[in-house]
Amino acid sequence: MKHFLKITLITTAVISLTAIVQSCTDGKANTDSIPKKTESIPVKVLRPERSSDQIIIKASGRLTTDDEAVLSFKTAGIVNAVLVKEGDRVKRGQVLATLNLTETNALVAQARHNYEKAQRDFQRVTNLYKDSVATLEQLQNAGTGLAVATEQLEVADYNRSFSQIYAPANGYVLQKFVNPGQVVGTGDPVLMTNGAIGSKWILKIGVSDRQWASIDVNGKAGVRIDAFPSREFKAVVIRKSGASDPQTGAFTIDLLVRHPDAKFANGMFGSADVTSARPQASWSIPYEAVLDANANEGFVFVTNDFKTAIRQPVVIESFDGTAIRISKGLEDAGALIVSGSAYLSDSSSITVVK
Repeated sequence: MKHFLKITLITTAVISLTAIVQSCTDGKANTDSIPKKTESIPVKVLRPERSSDQIIIKASGRLTTDDEAVLSFKTAGIVNAVLVKEGDRVKRGQVLATLNLTETNALVAQARHNYEKAQRDFQRVTNLYKDSVATLEQLQNAGTGLAVATEQLEVADYNRSFSQIYAPANGYVLQKFVNPGQVVGTGDPVLMTNGAIGSKWILKIGVSDRQWASIDVNGKAGVRIDAFPSREFKAVVIRKSGASDPQTGAFTIDLLVRHPDAKFANGMFGSADVTSARPQASWSIPYEAVLDANANEGFVFVTNDFKTAIRQPVVIESFDGTAIRISKGLEDAGALIVSGSAYLSDSSSITVVK
C-alpha cells in the first residue's frame, strides 16, 4: 500500500510539472524566452537625421498681473488692525492695515519739542548777535541746530504717515501675512495685492538656458488655462529674465495673455506653447527609443559597428505626442536602436534585424 502511494505521488508531480511547462509554451510548443546577457540581442535601428525647424517650446506656470505688490510698513511696531481679508476687492488709497501708534506718536512729539526748542535757541542767539553779545559762530551753530531739528521732525512725521498701508491701485487682496497683535519689522510682508481690475495678465513660465536663448521678446505663444480647458488664448513674450532662479536653475519668461472675455484669477495654472524665434537643429526620433526620461534628460542606445550597443545620454528638446526631438547627444551616432532597447545594457552584443 505504501509503495502504491509513493508511485501515485511521483506520477502526480510529473503531471503537474508537465502542465507548468506547457503553460509556458505557445501552441507550437515553442517557448518565448528573454535573451540571456551572453546572447546577441535582436534589435531594429534607424539612422538619425538632423533637421533645422522652428520648434515649439512647452512650459507651464501661473497667472499673475503686471502690478502685483507685497506691501509692508516702513517702521517696526505692533500691528493694530488688518482691515481686509484675502480675496477682498480694494480701491486705490484705501487703508488696509495700521500699526499701533503709541510709540510712533511719542517719537513725533519728541521731535516736535526738539524743533520748538531749536527755534527758541536760534531766535535768542540771533538777538544776542544783533547786540554784539553772541559771536557769528554761535549764530551759525544755532542755525544748524534748527535745521537738524526741522529735518528730524519731518522724518518722524513721514514715518508716522507710513505706519498705515494704503492700496496702491484698484484690485484684490491676494494674501495676508500677519494678524493684529503681531510684531513686525521694517519691510516685513503684511499684504500682497494686485491691480487685477483692468490690468494685464501675465503667465510666468520657466525654461532651460537653451530654450531661453531661442525665445525672443514679441515672440508668439498659445496658452491653455486649466480653468478654461476648451480654449486656447493668444499670448506674446514681453520679458525675459536676465538671471536664472537660484533654486530651480530655470529662466523666467513672461507671456502677456490676451483674454477679451475671460475672467482670470491670480494663481491660476496654465501651460504654454512658445514658438522659437529661429530654427533649431535637432533630431526627431520615436518616443519608444528614449529610456528613463526625466524633464529634459534621458538616454538612448546607439551603435556604430552594428554589433555592439552603446548607452548614450541625450537632451530632450520637446515631445509632440508621437516623436521626441533631441537637441544634443546624437552627433556621433552611426545608428539609433529603436526596438529591443529594454533588453540592452551598455556594450551588449546585438544583431540588427529588419
